[in-house]
Amino acid sequence: MAGVNNLAIFQAVECLFEIVNNDSDYSDDEDLEEFEKSDDETLWEYSGTYLDYYHRRESLPKLQNYVEDIVQAYTEKEFQSHFRMCRSTFSFLMDTIKPSLIRKSAGCKMLSPEKQLLIALWKMATPDSYRSICQKFNVSFAVALLSVRRVVNSLVAIAPNFIVWPDPEKVDNISHGFEVTSGFPNVTGAIDGTHINITKPRQHSESYVNRKGHHSIQLQAVCDSQARFLHCYAGNVGSVHDARVFRLSEINDYLNDPLKFPNDCHLVGDAAYPIHKNLLTPYRDNGHLSIRQKNYNFCHSSARIAIERAFGLLKKRFRSLLTVLDMTRTDLIPDFIIVCCVLHNICLLKSDELPVDEDIGEENENNNENFNDIRSREAATEGAQKRNVICYRLPIRNV
Repeated sequence: MAGVNNLAIFQAVECLFEIVNNDSDYSDDEDLEEFEKSDDETLWEYSGTYLDYYHRRESLPKLQNYVEDIVQAYTEKEFQSHFRMCRSTFSFLMDTIKPSLIRKSAGCKMLSPEKQLLIALWKMATPDSYRSICQKFNVSFAVALLSVRRVVNSLVAIAPNFIVWPDPEKVDNISHGFEVTSGFPNVTGAIDGTHINITKPRQHSESYVNRKGHHSIQLQAVCDSQARFLHCYAGNVGSVHDARVFRLSEINDYLNDPLKFPNDCHLVGDAAYPIHKNLLTPYRDNGHLSIRQKNYNFCHSSARIAIERAFGLLKKRFRSLLTVLDMTRTDLIPDFIIVCCVLHNICLLKSDELPVDEDIGEENENNNENFNDIRSREAATEGAQKRNVICYRLPIRNV
């Protein structure tokens, strides 16, 4: 094999996978999982084992011409129901990432960019396994897996264009939106975290168990009053406390950057977060709150509900995040989650709203973590003073 180009080997094996899988699929879940764990560059190592399976397995029935005939015949409502976005949004998305879904070098013929995107959207929009996706779209496991990865990588690359921290002009518009809906002044965003349930990882599974006993990966996000994400951070295991996730995120550094919080604006977060002049939390209800403190908490909660709504809309649109995410590569899950957030923002940008149905609530667990260093105590004192000022200036809305 000396002198043989590795790229040529991979392209030849990719063609082999495509030919062999044209009318059949894997029939053993453990082999699917093992194949998924492999990187693109090492797929050829599995070709021998794969050919053995090909000669001794039964073919699984597949749906013929689903994309070419059935999807094309969908009404606008049916298309949105299946792929969680309108055709116009799909077209915008296709125009944005199409160049990255086209092969740049010689090799086996790829799926059309449109079909790759439809496969990826189906993976995000449903809790379906890759086996089910292969049967619906009439593709092999390798093709389905790589199509989703290409789309995810393409969208991760453009994420900074759609998840953007607001500049001073936009901060004024955002704070006005919050004040109209909640009465709370100078809010630039609401912050919170949510858990994305995953299958039990094979390695270090105990570290992924959250307080509810589920294996999960966390998403922390900041959104505006319209439920658009301004910042997203995903990847921490389920056992990590919200406060630690916050400290590991960029937002913790943002708090001490005056350019990120112009005009005395601030975030609002629940009691799991440290109070700071740029991150205001509610008063702890010890049973002795004054009328004004209760009013402050009511207005604060009315502003903070925006992030709970954002998470609800995200999981309503992309139901793979709602149940148990069917992915075994935990290192790839954070990008998958971020891409769902990107698509959420794109849909809001295009005024692409799903029909109203049942609400998907987010349960808050305000377990507290102490911040005992001197810098944190000083910031907390300054934040508490600002909170008191706002408390006594707020019009009474709830007693």
